[in-house]
Amino acid sequence: MADLRTRVAGLEMENPTMLASGILGQTGEMLLRIIKEGGAGAVVTKSIGLGPREGHGSPCLVELENGILNAMGLPNPGIEEFGDEMRIALSGGAPVVGSIFADSAENFALLAGKMERLGANALELNLSCPHADRFGLDVGSDPDKVADIVRSVKSTAKIPVFAKLSPMVPDIAGIAMAAEDAGCDAIVAVNTLRAMKIEVKVGKPVLRNRVGGLSGPAIKPVGVRAVFEIAGRCKIPVIGVGGISTGEDALEYMMAGAAAVQIGSGVRYRGTDAFAKVCGEMSNFMDANGYSKLSDVIGLARRV
Repeated sequence: MADLRTRVAGLEMENPTMLASGILGQTGEMLLRIIKEGGAGAVVTKSIGLGPREGHGSPCLVELENGILNAMGLPNPGIEEFGDEMRIALSGGAPVVGSIFADSAENFALLAGKMERLGANALELNLSCPHADRFGLDVGSDPDKVADIVRSVKSTAKIPVFAKLSPMVPDIAGIAMAAEDAGCDAIVAVNTLRAMKIEVKVGKPVLRNRVGGLSGPAIKPVGVRAVFEIAGRCKIPVIGVGGISTGEDALEYMMAGAAAVQIGSGVRYRGTDAFAKVCGEMSNFMDANGYSKLSDVIGLARRV
C-alpha cells in the first residue's frame, strides 16, 4: 500500500489531507470528529479574530450547479473564547492549524501570539477573504502588505506560519514570493473566488451581502494553475485547496507541486469522512500506477 505520510513546514502528517478553514471548524468537537472519524491528516480552524464577530445575515450560502457560493463574513467567537475548542481539537493527535484574520500587521501579530499560546501547531493567515470588508482582498493583493504581516507574525510566533492567498491577483506567485522572502513557512492556495448570483425571477442578488466566495469544482482548475505557478517560483511548501472531492483531484494538485491538500466543499459532497475516501482513492491509484510514496507524485507534472 502506498505511503501517504507527508511533512509540511515541520508538521508531520499521517496523510496529506487537511480540513480547510471555514468548514466545520467552529467547535473543538467537530474538529476532533474530522480527525478521529473523518481521517484528516490535519485540521484548520475557523478563521478567528481578536473579538467576536457576527458575520453577514442570511441568506449567506447557496449551492450552485458547479460549486458553493458563500458570504459568511467571518463569524467567530473571538480568540479569548476559543481556548476550550482548541483543547478539544488538540486531543485528536493530529496537527491543528489556527486560522487568524485581522485588520493590521500589529493585530495579526497579537492574534498569532494568542493562538500559539492556545496550543496551535501552526498558523494560517487569512489574507484573502473575498467578502469581509477591511479583512479581505485589499490585504492579500499587495505584496508589501503581505510581507509586512508575515514579518510581524514571525517576530512573535515560533510555530510555522502559512499564508492563504487569493486567486484574484495578476501574479499570485509574486505574492507568494513576497511572503516567502518575509519568512513564511508555507503557502496555501487558493482561497475562494469572488462571485455573485442573481435570482432572475425577482431581479435581486441571492446573497444578503450580494457578493460571496465561490468554492467547489468550478475553481479547481484555477487552484491547480496557482499551485503550479507558485511551486515553480517558491522553495517553501505549497498546500493546494479548491474543488477537491476525490483522490484524483488531490493527486492533480500534488502533481502540480502541492505537498498537501485541504478539503472544504468536498465535505458537503462526500460527508465528514471525505478525507478517508480521498486517501483510499489516492492509495489505489498510486498502487495501480507504481507510485510507492507521495514524493513520487509531488511535482510530477513539473518534470515534463
